[in-house]
Amino acid sequence: MDDESHLVRERRAKAERMRREGREPFPWEFPRRVPTAVVVASARKLTAGTAAESTFRVAGRLRAIRIHGKTAFLDLDDLSGSLQLFARVDELGEEGFARILAHLDPGDLVGAEGHPVLTRRGEPSLQVGSITVLAKALRPPPEKWHGLQDPEERIRRRYVDLFASPESRERFRARFLLTRALRRHLDELGFLEVETPVLVPVASGAAAQPFTTASNYLDQDLQLRIALELPLKRLLVGGLERVYEIGHVFRNEDLDSTHTPEFTMMELYWAYADYTDMRRLVEGLYKGLAREAADLLPDVPAARTAPERFRPPFAVVDFVDELERLSGVSDLLGKDRDALRALARAAGATVPDDSPAGKFLDKLFEHYVEPTLDRPTFVVDFPAATTPLAKRHRSRPGRVERFELFAGGMELGNAYTELNDPDEQAERFRAQLSERGEDHYAYDADFVEAMQYGMPPSTGLGIGLDRMAMALTGTPSIKDVILFPPARARTNPTSGL
Repeated sequence: MDDESHLVRERRAKAERMRREGREPFPWEFPRRVPTAVVVASARKLTAGTAAESTFRVAGRLRAIRIHGKTAFLDLDDLSGSLQLFARVDELGEEGFARILAHLDPGDLVGAEGHPVLTRRGEPSLQVGSITVLAKALRPPPEKWHGLQDPEERIRRRYVDLFASPESRERFRARFLLTRALRRHLDELGFLEVETPVLVPVASGAAAQPFTTASNYLDQDLQLRIALELPLKRLLVGGLERVYEIGHVFRNEDLDSTHTPEFTMMELYWAYADYTDMRRLVEGLYKGLAREAADLLPDVPAARTAPERFRPPFAVVDFVDELERLSGVSDLLGKDRDALRALARAAGATVPDDSPAGKFLDKLFEHYVEPTLDRPTFVVDFPAATTPLAKRHRSRPGRVERFELFAGGMELGNAYTELNDPDEQAERFRAQLSERGEDHYAYDADFVEAMQYGMPPSTGLGIGLDRMAMALTGTPSIKDVILFPPARARTNPTSGL
């Protein structure tokens, strides 16, 4: 039997022994507990070497057990931090001391009751009078509590990564508190949070391959949404003037450090405003989120410096001008699709030959410009071929009123002045279809019909919340800001304990 199985067998034996002694290894509750941070704060008020008269109950996971003669030290972790517990034979008696330690292992979830103490060395602690096993850990924690070292195992067993790594817990806590701060900011600006369908007849709003499924009841093929855009714009038609949604979108494409097939998107739409108004909103949004990140993760360099990095005004560059400058290619807007394909191939792009011209321009920009955009920068006024849902530029032929925000070489937001002419929208959809016929999901006839009732002038914004969290916390991979990202199946999965 291997080492892991041997350890599991020992832990199972302890659980069975507890049951024989009338102690449940998986009890129902542990009421009146307080966070360990409360005990730490209480102990810090004491004089070194003294104990408080008050008693507290704490609960969490045992990280380590150290026995020194007639004293045992136990390190307990909960979401608020860590606390040292100690038990003494002098206070508990030989039998009580032995009973407390007989069933414990690192990784167990336990509850403890006792008095706050500040040790002679100034360590906030809890002098325990009782310890209760709340969930016997049948599997041992990672070796030496250093966490999971294999990146794929950290994804597959995120629960172990979280309890073994305080840094991981804090990063994910920050990621979701940043989302809460984003909601608060938009709510204060008068935006209404809404929900739209995940299953749709036509997945549109982005140039991406959808996942497909079917409804038995409707006898209809359906797709998982690839964007939130078109349902939200239908709400503008209906008279909801400021709306946003935070939800998952799905794109049946590659997985790398900044892309994943399932991710969280925030999209908002704002009637009677344009992309210049949206730039000001985005600067204010990231300014506030950067302050929040610094408060949440003061020990993480990228979070600590975020308020300075995301201080408005952000830099501004022109899509075409910057691409021509860095690539050395002139008159990009005058080149046909064959010429753009050849340029993209020379830059290493691997998109299909029958891709639309805008896709080749995107790939050229990705190759030449994106890596240079380290500080927060708005890239503005995209070629019309790249963006079928944006309004044409009011003064620059061949362009649309669109910007993307970049920082650290990564796109952090995408916004347009929205196209609201239904006939022009239908024409652009058809142009996409003629360039690459299998993109049937790109034409949404119901959306065109909705626009025919009148969609107000408006602007829209999309932000990938996972990338937002990466940028504000200095996390290099999108997998480390998503709790359960997709991962390849194990080649030799374990069959059980």
